Parts: sequence; structure tokens; C-alpha cells
Amino acid sequence: MTPTANLPWLARTRAALWHPCTQMKQLAATPPLPIARGEGPWLIDYDGKRYLDAISSWWVNLFGHANPRINAAIVDQLGKIEHVILAGCTHAPVVELSERLARLTGLGHAFYGSDGASATEIALKMSFHYWRNTGQPAKTAFVSLKNGYHGETLGALSVTDVAIFKDTYAPLLRQSHQAMSPDWRLAEPGENHEAYALRAAADLESHLGKHAATTAAVIVEPLVQGAAGMAMYHPVYLTRVRELCDRYQVHFIDDEIAMGFGRTGTLFAFEQAGIRPDFVCLSKGITGGYLPLSVVLTRDTIYDAFYDDNTARGFLHSHSYTGNPLACRAALTVLDIFEEEAILAANFAKTNQFTSILAEVAAHPRVSHFRNTGMIWAFDVADAMSGFSADFHRRALMRGVFIRPIGNTVYFMPPYVIGDTEMRLLAETTLALLDR
Repeated sequence: MTPTANLPWLARTRAALWHPCTQMKQLAATPPLPIARGEGPWLIDYDGKRYLDAISSWWVNLFGHANPRINAAIVDQLGKIEHVILAGCTHAPVVELSERLARLTGLGHAFYGSDGASATEIALKMSFHYWRNTGQPAKTAFVSLKNGYHGETLGALSVTDVAIFKDTYAPLLRQSHQAMSPDWRLAEPGENHEAYALRAAADLESHLGKHAATTAAVIVEPLVQGAAGMAMYHPVYLTRVRELCDRYQVHFIDDEIAMGFGRTGTLFAFEQAGIRPDFVCLSKGITGGYLPLSVVLTRDTIYDAFYDDNTARGFLHSHSYTGNPLACRAALTVLDIFEEEAILAANFAKTNQFTSILAEVAAHPRVSHFRNTGMIWAFDVADAMSGFSADFHRRALMRGVFIRPIGNTVYFMPPYVIGDTEMRLLAETTLALLDR
């Protein structure tokens, strides 16, 4: 995998870089892939070897690497303004992006951050502060889902329920309540996906019935819980969450950080439930995988609670690169591509086509719970041994596919520019690795 030109980069990365979500000692067995450039759905190393980016570079890339339209937009913006403080200034890209996102979500003002965890922090703080500003300071608690993931900063980690990320830092975190997950893999025999989702919603209802007076918000990943192993569920759960939040006067925070921008089949996952949340958190695909950007959109009634002569009643939260013009211009181009190239309709056709291509994978005797939502496919390997994820990743690289299973869950979340040839390579590689 690393015959010549890659070797200097591997030595230098071990000496100088601390990789994210990585036990650095393990890099000796599974070295990082030195990437020189990208091209559509492909990553290319310094020796010229190509790897199919089956996970969109951590779920961020939508329209392929080195996309000509996004490249051109960023180059054009570079000649105008690369960055300016958003506290006291404004600029066209951030205004235009905010207006377009408001039209698409049905929500009002947009508040910007730099990454997904930042968006979670913003939404949690806004919800807490809203209740304080409206004379209900007891509403300080949060509810999330079992096995949910919302980021790794302290506030976001407080509503995350993935032990390997959370347990070490437990003494630093606020307590939150984790409601029953609607993940349909957990349904009883004979219980369909919708019935199980409604049973999970009943668990949330039981909690809110007792604790609504002290609960600020419920936060969920819509339709797919990513870090839980692409746990998928019926949209009726989101419909019921909206109803319960209305009944008990609790905010509904929709964490679309990973699932927004077409991943679940609609532009935003909440659309499939026919509802509108109080907060929507967006990041990852918002710039097409080009630049760090996140945004929280919320209802005007929530914004209005901060609008006051008293500075302390305002939302005094900031990031140095808030609303960066380059990132906003990339995001505007992403929205242009969705609209002008009919991406959602094309993805619908690809979903059906690729699911058919993966039929042999779904039928493999080692595969259980094969599932699909939009442009996400996943399955579990019931007989996976210790070290399965790293071994699968390493062997896939040898066949020219970049993929990172989550525990015993293998998933595909490719860029939308993937075609039949690449999807067949992904299916053939997966079958070969399962047959070993």
C-alpha cells in the first residue's frame, strides 16, 4: 500500500501529527493513507493509487473531490473578501445563505459556527437561555436518545451516549436523560418498524410527563443515528417527538449535522415526518466537504426572546470564523447544484439502482439487518471478531476502497457523484472481504 512516495509522509505524520479519533499506537499496524489529491469519488495517494471514497471523507463530501463549480466559486470569492468579523460587519455570502436556508427550512434567523459540535453547543445554549429569558429558569435539562451522538465538546458530549467517547470525561459533563432509541434493529420479533418507533416515543412521553417543568429540549439525530452504527428508524418517531414537545412545552432540536443535504433522500430528514423543529443544526455537507461551517436555524419566536435593550439577554456566543465568506460561498454553490442539477431526483434513482447492485451483499450469510435510507446503506456482521473494523478497513484499502466500519457495522455513504461502476466495485470488494 505504501511502496515509495508515501513513505516520507507516513514517517512525518507519526512524528508531528495527533490524528482524531485514533489510538496513535495503532498507526503502526494501520497507517494513515497519504492523500495527494482527489477526483470525483476517488482519493489518490502520492504513488498514484486510487481509492474509492465510500464514506465521503467522514460524511462531508457531496459532489466529489475537486468539484469544478465549487472550486470556481471559492476562487471568485477569494478576489473579494476572504474573511471579516461578523460581530459588527456583514457580507453578501452570509446574508444570501441565511435567506436561502430560512426558505428551505421554514425557520428564521441563522447563527453560524465552525463545526457540528459547535452547532450542538449553540442550540443547547440557545434553548437554555430562551427559557431563562422567558421567565422559566428551571427548564435546564436535556433529553437525547440512547446511543445518540452529537459531538465531543463538553456540552455536546453531555447529550451524547457513546461510551468510548463519553466515559473518560464523565466527571466534566452535565447529566442528561437518554430516552429509548427508535432503532428498528431493537424491535421485538413480529413488531414492525413503525410500531417500534411508536413504542420508543411512548418512552419519551413517559419521561416528559414527569419532567417537562425542568426540561429545556429534546435533541435527536433524525432517521439515522450515525455513530450508533447507522441505526435507522421510522419517520413517525419524529412526528411524535414534535407532538410531545408541543404538548409539554419543550424545544425540539433536530441534529441534521450528518443527515442533512440529501443524505436521507430529502434535503432535510425532518421533511419526511411532515414537521418543523424548533432548532435545526447543519454542518458536514453544507459546503460540499470543502470548508468548516455550521449553522443553527431557529424559530423567530425564539429569536425574539433575545431581542432586548439589555445586552445580557442577547446571545453572547461567538467563533472567530463565524460566517466565513469562503465557506458561505461554497455552501451557496452546494445549494445551486442541488437546485440546478436535480440532485434529489437523481439520488432517488441511484438509491434504487444501488440497492439492487447490493442485493448479493444483503443476502450474504454473514450479513444481518441490511438497511438503506436515502444515500446510506449499512449492515451488521453478526460473527465479527475483535478487531473486525480495523481489519476490514485495511483489507479494503488493498482492493482500492476506503471504508471505515463502526464496530461490526459496515456502511456506505458515498459522494453523490458515484456511478454504477464504482458501486459495483464497492459491492464486489465487500463480498470478497465477507467471503474470506
